[in-house]
Amino acid sequence: MIDILAAALFIFGLRVVGISIGTVRVLLTMRGRKWLSAITGFFEVLAYVVAIGQVVQNLDNAWNILAYCLGFSAGTILGMWIEERLALGYATVRIISVDHAPAIAEAIRGAGHGATDGLAHGAGGMVGTVKVVVRRKEVNPVCKLVQQEDPKAFITIEETQAVRQGYMRLARQERR
Repeated sequence: MIDILAAALFIFGLRVVGISIGTVRVLLTMRGRKWLSAITGFFEVLAYVVAIGQVVQNLDNAWNILAYCLGFSAGTILGMWIEERLALGYATVRIISVDHAPAIAEAIRGAGHGATDGLAHGAGGMVGTVKVVVRRKEVNPVCKLVQQEDPKAFITIEETQAVRQGYMRLARQERR
């Protein structure tokens, strides 16, 4: 019985690792990180081949099948958690404020980010708008700055596919 459970645990672990890597690989692919995506894909498929091989060899073992399926689910959750922590790429934060857009833009600029502000017509009349492109890791701090200036500000966050030119606070390796 211990051998059966150990095999199932091995399959579960392989699926968790493989699916986690796969989740991150898909996100790397979407962000154009070709080589890193290819390398992670190799390990994703390696884990898959070994795990499915174990399941196919013992199709009458329900524990292996259950471990395979549960590993997929757990790997998906773990992969999403890893991706959230890595926070690769960029995001565009759009802010609409009735009265505080200039102060919000200045606070964002004071924190070292570029901000574009202007006026727009809202449902209730003229409103101020601010747009800022930041690394995904910087989204929450920017939103906190906005909330400090205007707790009623309307904020949307969108994934940004690519960034070309403009003003951004970049890490040294990104400036090269």
